[in-house]
Amino acid sequence: MSWRQPVRIPADVEQEDRIIGGFTARQVAIFGGTGGILYTAYLLVGDQVPLVMCAAVALPVGILGVLLAIGRRDGLSLDRYLLAAARHQLSPKSLVPAPGKATPPPSWIAARSGPRPAPLRLPARGVGRDGLIDLGPDGVAAVSEVSTVSFALRTPDEQDALVSVFGGWLNSLSGPAQILVRAERVDLTDTITTLVENARALPHPALTEAAHEHAAFLADISARHDLLRRQVLLVIREPCAKGRDTAAARALRRLEEAARLLSACGLTVRPLDAPATSALLASCFDPTAPPRPEIESATQNEVITRGEHR
Repeated sequence: MSWRQPVRIPADVEQEDRIIGGFTARQVAIFGGTGGILYTAYLLVGDQVPLVMCAAVALPVGILGVLLAIGRRDGLSLDRYLLAAARHQLSPKSLVPAPGKATPPPSWIAARSGPRPAPLRLPARGVGRDGLIDLGPDGVAAVSEVSTVSFALRTPDEQDALVSVFGGWLNSLSGPAQILVRAERVDLTDTITTLVENARALPHPALTEAAHEHAAFLADISARHDLLRRQVLLVIREPCAKGRDTAAARALRRLEEAARLLSACGLTVRPLDAPATSALLASCFDPTAPPRPEIESATQNEVITRGEHR
């Protein structure tokens, strides 16, 4: 008979360690830096400036140091918040997709003077025919859509089994993986149109009337609410140290392994093809835009030709 001792796990595992007096290393560094600056300034000018004036200058600096150490705004420490604000103010606001520096407009164009746009640096170089995202020197990424299961409605034994299978998949990971849960807009236009068209072929007028009422209900909620659906994505990344083909094969093989292991949980892993991946990236860049259809698109450096009409 084995006895297991319970272990308490902190709720916030990412909380910074407290090292001195309940303060973190970052806060101690800010306090020490502020005190060091004030002490150095006093050694340099203390003999030439009255003590009252030194105190009047040191008091605001000390208060600023304390605020930077213990202040918080929107979940961030005040020093990191101010650093992010300064980085935002100094960074260019106009970005264009360009390989190098943005070309200035010709002199004969009456363009208003202003800061020149900066190149837009994206981690993704493009989407291949196999649906993999080209990350350049960082390798390739494979994206798949994963179904969901109702965990709360399961019995305790079933919940333990689901956790065990999911933990087994996590332990089998041999490279970087990301689970992304996102909300995307739902367009019911096609559903409503199909419902109205199929209502004409129903065998009884009561069924036709019910179909039209349901179509009107869907149109009403689409007009009054922003309909969203939850999408769970599994992203597998592989470095391209041994070439792009090798990285692509390893990424697809890891997706197949994930689909096999997670199927024991009742989850379905569906890899996204090139059109679906392109539509997903486009929706991530503009979440408020209408859903983009999954159309066939050209890859990088591919010649675009006109399709034949029969």
